[in-house]
Amino acid sequence: MKVSAPLTAARATARSFRRAWQWSADQVKHHLITRNRRLAIVLAVITVAVAAIAAHVSAWLVSPGVMILPILCGGLLLWPRALRILIGIAAAGLVYDIILHKAGPGIVVTIAATAYFADVLSNTRGKLGTRGMRADRMMIELRDRIRAQGTLPELGDGWGSTVVLRPAGGSSFGGDFVISYSDGKTLEVALVDVSGKGMDAATRALLLSGAFGGVLGSVPREQFLPAANAYVRRSSADEGFVTAVHLSVDLSSGEYTLYSAGHPPAARFDANTGQWRTSAARGIVLGVVADLAAVPDVPEEGVLRRGDAIMLYTDGVVEAPGRDIDDGIARLLGEAERLVVAGFRTGAPELVTTMQRTVASGDDCALVVLWRA
Repeated sequence: MKVSAPLTAARATARSFRRAWQWSADQVKHHLITRNRRLAIVLAVITVAVAAIAAHVSAWLVSPGVMILPILCGGLLLWPRALRILIGIAAAGLVYDIILHKAGPGIVVTIAATAYFADVLSNTRGKLGTRGMRADRMMIELRDRIRAQGTLPELGDGWGSTVVLRPAGGSSFGGDFVISYSDGKTLEVALVDVSGKGMDAATRALLLSGAFGGVLGSVPREQFLPAANAYVRRSSADEGFVTAVHLSVDLSSGEYTLYSAGHPPAARFDANTGQWRTSAARGIVLGVVADLAAVPDVPEEGVLRRGDAIMLYTDGVVEAPGRDIDDGIARLLGEAERLVVAGFRTGAPELVTTMQRTVASGDDCALVVLWRA
């Protein structure tokens, strides 16, 4: 059956029209009606509606100050460019209400301050590539992972351990961190203190905790601090130094080896004498020399018997401004006598609290106690 030329041309035209319509719809979908722009349009419509109702219906029913709500939502959910367009629309609506005497100076200042903080919030989240509360959830998950990493593994019958981490200023992150590894026969623990304070030390500690955690247990115990030093040396030289103390314990015999890299001396409790004494382990801080293995160090070896304990701590626990650190260490050993009576697990947090009050510490504080029951 032969199809007439006009009918064929009509069908071809219809197909071309459908393809053009589909292409246009795809362009609108992918380039115009994105999720961010849909939300921006909704918030812009709400802002215009608030300004119009306040101007022509009732400023008592809908105050111009209600424009704060879409601006706040924009700060949480919009990218910076879309938020600034929304702020511009809100500013135009606010000017319109001012001309009609529906908005006063208080509302203007409040909306302007809200727009400023919303813009700062949007820019911060834009740099992270997140919107809404995703950045906060990421930080919370990161904090939980760091805390889990600082928890010592179960050591079996006859052993106990506790870790106390107190970042300065009540923050969730600090420059002190704990990493550990155990294969069921040997326990390795490292307490690390990154130089500096605040977020600079905290962000560097987050980086180093992952790197050091990967090294711990992967190299022989005597090579851990040299490997950590090599990693620190690869980073920028002006970021400062790192101190660390590394403890390796044989869980069957109680034999231990203690290594130090410029860290305050660990303390050991001898159940036979009932006294604490400081460790003789000494070494140079990380990040100062190129090869830590070439620098003489003094490790300490010993045996933990029933009732013995080892305590690791950072300088924030014992160092007071304008005072010698040895005085703080002596005070710590004196206060640690109460640990034996109260119990190492329950007494460790109280010990850190007492030392913070005593030395008026404004630095991060960390304490690790390992004992043999």
